[in-house]
Amino acid sequence: MATGIKDKVAILGMGCSRFGERWDVGTPQLLAEAFEEALTDAGIERKQIDAAWYGSALDGANVGNSAIPASMALRLDGIPVSRMENMCATGTEAMRGAVYAVASGAVDIALAIGAEKLKDTGYGGLPSGFKGTFNDLWMPMGSAPAGFAQLATGYRAKHGISKETLKRAIAHVSWKSHQNGTRSPKAHLRKEVTMEQILNAPMIAEPLGLFDCCGVSDGSACAIVTTPEIARALGKKDLVTIKAIQLAIGSGVESATDQWDGSYVRTTRTAAKRAYAEAGIQNPREELDLMEVHDCFSITELVTMEDLFVSAGGRATHDVLDGFYDRDGGVPCQIDGGLKCFGHPIAASGLRMAYEVYTQLLGRAGARQLSSPSVGLTHNLGGVPYQGIAAISILGLYS
Repeated sequence: MATGIKDKVAILGMGCSRFGERWDVGTPQLLAEAFEEALTDAGIERKQIDAAWYGSALDGANVGNSAIPASMALRLDGIPVSRMENMCATGTEAMRGAVYAVASGAVDIALAIGAEKLKDTGYGGLPSGFKGTFNDLWMPMGSAPAGFAQLATGYRAKHGISKETLKRAIAHVSWKSHQNGTRSPKAHLRKEVTMEQILNAPMIAEPLGLFDCCGVSDGSACAIVTTPEIARALGKKDLVTIKAIQLAIGSGVESATDQWDGSYVRTTRTAAKRAYAEAGIQNPREELDLMEVHDCFSITELVTMEDLFVSAGGRATHDVLDGFYDRDGGVPCQIDGGLKCFGHPIAASGLRMAYEVYTQLLGRAGARQLSSPSVGLTHNLGGVPYQGIAAISILGLYS
């Protein structure tokens, strides 16, 4: 009978490139930038890595959609390297592959890495079906802002929240993230914005204004994982272990039946319940010390607070406006600025979230360091609210 993976896998090292408009480098250099940091952090040689999982969703650097570009860029000679893709949840999917391989006993040390170079397309959001500057990139769905704006409409209607209250709450989400992003040297956007700027910005898809939408970016992040026993043998004293990784994918219930009212994301709730059970968490509002969630749009972050069962139903707007998710609040969210400030290089985002939680748990976050966190959660979405993917990981200190 399945027992889960709690504490069976430790993070040996992590790395993250600088995110931004990286015209100076290609995807191979982004991969190397994150990998070299992780390798140094792990304190091992690349020949000690037994297998790798490479996340790449829309990057045109792939040869036949294979893992060859990562194997070549990182000189992963002769080991199995698998390419992973699961829309915007690709980063966490790559990590899940590496973690499960170690937990199963198939390998001793595994690498998960994700990278994307999207600024070359010349397109402000997820690329559509036309030629980019360098890469032929496409996205098989309609407008992402429009899809998530519908989530705002459904949420407001269900809970009887006024348009003004919701607008101010999602503006606070964006304001908070930009405040936090100023402390993140690897973030794409590091400039504070005022509530007035956010509220008066051009409308993209009602009620989402310019500052309520994250942009795309170029970036890479990675993790090297092993067992706690091997990590100890390699001299690691302070360990961060995987408490849970769970993935849920929609089956069409949302868009093809009347079982969904449009006010929440079903897959997030499903994955959250499984992740908490695997990690042994009974009260996430009290037991989580920080969260990195998929804030592709500010309304997504707000609704996610309820989908993760940290805010009660219909209460996320109040918690947000009360500062519960601010840097000095009960459960800080997006302490590094989130997708809002890093941008969203699709396959790197989930691993970038894990990198921030890992960094915080080990007390290495510098100017953005929280006071003694011990458990953190990442939430990575793919698709749209009415048909999508949710991937959740829970990381914590090992005792």
